Amino acid sequence: MSEIGTNVVIKEGAVIGKNVVIGDNTVIYEDVTVEDNVVIGANNVIGIRPGGNSRMRKSNENADRLVIHSGTKTGSLVALYAGSQIGKHCFLGDLASVRENVRIGNETVIGRSAIVELNTVIGNHCTIQTGAYVTGDTTIEDHVFLGPCVSMSNDKYMGAKPYEMQGPTIKKGAKIGNNATLLPGITIGEEAIVGAGAVVTKDARAHTTVAGVPAKPIR
Repeated sequence: MSEIGTNVVIKEGAVIGKNVVIGDNTVIYEDVTVEDNVVIGANNVIGIRPGGNSRMRKSNENADRLVIHSGTKTGSLVALYAGSQIGKHCFLGDLASVRENVRIGNETVIGRSAIVELNTVIGNHCTIQTGAYVTGDTTIEDHVFLGPCVSMSNDKYMGAKPYEMQGPTIKKGAKIGNNATLLPGITIGEEAIVGAGAVVTKDARAHTTVAGVPAKPIR
């Protein structure tokens, strides 16, 4: 039996599973599937259709359903866009935002105020900590750790001329320290470590540690 809070709005077409808890003042739009045993916090907005203006990159206005798989929990004031998939037994902290066409694997944590932009893939058992910014078109493999306030970019020329957007690729088991910055298109290799505050302008090889501005390998 599901538990629905006060002032909850569930639009016609939304599918809500068994034993679901929905907090007060949450809105769930029509293109949403919430599987069994999901807990949605108060003041969430679930299934937002992408918007924007003429200067912004076009999103897929015909996005698929947002699916929140079984056992996942969200905090308060979370915003999830249509067309994304949130895996099983994930946790999304207060004020987290996940844009359209994002795939998040099982048992991954998206921390408080973290932002995941469009067209991004995040694997299983990842930790994206408080205030991290995952830019669009990023690939994060399994068991990756992003410390608080990690930041990434996907536009090499900052809008000055045409460029195919490409965020970083972070391979399995890599760890990125607090406040590190990752530039467009770079690859962080398997089990690599990026030190706190580093600015990574070039690929980091697997099983190495890089630190500094710009980041360089250290022993």
